[in-house]
Amino acid sequence: MSKEDAAFWLWTSGSTGMPKAAIHRHQDWAHCCENYACTILGIHEKDITFSSSKLFHAYGLGNALMFPFFVGATTVLYSGRPQAAAILETVQKTKPTLFFSVPTLYAAMLEQANQSNYDLSSVRLAVSAAEPLPADIFRRWKDRFGIEILDGIGSTEALHIYISASAGRIKPGSSGQPVPGYRVRIVDSEGNNAPAGTLGDLWVSGPSTSRGYWDRAELTRERMRGEWFVTGDKYRKDEDGYYWYAGRSDDMFRVSGQWVSPNEVESALIEHGSVLEAAVVAFQEENGLHTPKAFVVLKEGVSASTELVRELQDFVKALITPYKYPRRIEFVSELPKSAAGKLLRYKLREIG
Repeated sequence: MSKEDAAFWLWTSGSTGMPKAAIHRHQDWAHCCENYACTILGIHEKDITFSSSKLFHAYGLGNALMFPFFVGATTVLYSGRPQAAAILETVQKTKPTLFFSVPTLYAAMLEQANQSNYDLSSVRLAVSAAEPLPADIFRRWKDRFGIEILDGIGSTEALHIYISASAGRIKPGSSGQPVPGYRVRIVDSEGNNAPAGTLGDLWVSGPSTSRGYWDRAELTRERMRGEWFVTGDKYRKDEDGYYWYAGRSDDMFRVSGQWVSPNEVESALIEHGSVLEAAVVAFQEENGLHTPKAFVVLKEGVSASTELVRELQDFVKALITPYKYPRRIEFVSELPKSAAGKLLRYKLREIG
């Protein structure tokens, strides 16, 4: 048996509707532990980790099992549903030093913290993944608890996080910079490296990347190109080398001939004091053209109204380019999510 031999499969969350199994080797977790957990988080044997995400997907498996095992640290496992009050109470009771969660739950925990006081002083670093962390949630969390959240992007195919913020060097809203051991490219429509500031497709190369998908030869050829994995994410890199998420390649759409990133509109909506969560999809008008439609979860105690719709639309127009504002806003009690906490945008598209 070799470190290059296949060791396990991990199924993707199926955020695009069809799960598939990424094949990983014996060595892959060791690289994630060394390059991310040790280098970015500085994990050591005295740490206690607690992840609201479960062991059955890559993010939780690394956070709550592989990382603490690698250095001989302690892990806290919670079997219940990841609801805000229960997670905050578990942190307060078990006193972890490293806390891992997802943007949806960070937002819900901030709302819960307005109702009760929680002591999170044991936590030296918090981590977010699965979806981009809005800058507003980062700022509010740091103001409330004095703890930085390190946002990052990873994938089942790369096993864990490969672009991450680093403690003390965070640009709120950015995914950060490549984790040591990984290389990333932003590729234009011609397959060339895109200049800084230009939107393109994100490719990643690293030692933990899957060799391919089980029983999906055509998809493997499409997504695994030599040493590079084609992530399906749209990104841009700024002049300081920080990477900014713009959305999934298949989520982007044009309005008035210009590209719209759902993530940009969602981030603008979340800045409003009444909004807890938001998701944006393309809506096909009767004339066949597409415009942004937003599904909005309001904070507790806020009532939906036509006046609030207009207020949110004006708010977005003032924050970002006016043509990107949502022509339609539908208030919902919750957004469809995968077990990993990823927004299932395709289900919103089905609603229309």
